[in-house]
Amino acid sequence: MNSGRKRAITPSLEKDSWRLFRILAEFVDGFETMTALGPSVAFFGSVREKKVTEKYYELSYTVAKKVAEKGFGIITGGSGGVVEAANKGAFEAKGKSCGLCIDLPFEEEPNKYINKDFLLRFRYFFVRKVMFVKYAQAFVVLPGGFGTLDEFFEALTLIQTKKIHAFPVILVGKDYWGGLIDWIKNTLVTHHSIDPEDMNLFYLTDNPDEVANIIKEHYDKTIPKENF
Repeated sequence: MNSGRKRAITPSLEKDSWRLFRILAEFVDGFETMTALGPSVAFFGSVREKKVTEKYYELSYTVAKKVAEKGFGIITGGSGGVVEAANKGAFEAKGKSCGLCIDLPFEEEPNKYINKDFLLRFRYFFVRKVMFVKYAQAFVVLPGGFGTLDEFFEALTLIQTKKIHAFPVILVGKDYWGGLIDWIKNTLVTHHSIDPEDMNLFYLTDNPDEVANIIKEHYDKTIPKENF
């Protein structure tokens, strides 16, 4: 093997190299914008307007409003459904309302309750995920689909493995999440895939005041530290 041989620059490699600049630009834009947001809470949930969101839109609005009244900004994915409700709650509480939008073929326009100074658009999911984790002091997880589950389990994994500082991860919607919690307890814990103590990494409640109080109490008792 000739270790001194230069690797040919193929069109694919050249394209990947230039892609790094676009990725870096998204990180820089995100960092510069999000540092001005201050203490914040990320809200996740379905962006669909029917079925799931009809029941939980008002709950998302109320939880976000109470959290914003505690002095926290609200960060969402920026579109419709229950995340729109969260931005609306922040907006009407006169709090900071942030939307981290993602470029998708089927994604709708940003909702009207996002502050223009805190509206960001991303091409890459992984860059957007960093913004949620780095700048949120808590995650509020409302009923949603694969994307919502992805954010929920990634947060738990990062906390469990001590890759980030622990913060409250709160599931809102007992009827919706109850089956998942039973499966985690009866399957993952029973099969020793996780420790019983890992069940303490998240909360489950439908009480907006409880959500706001959990977040505020944790923030007041800990010195906020940057993740990553």
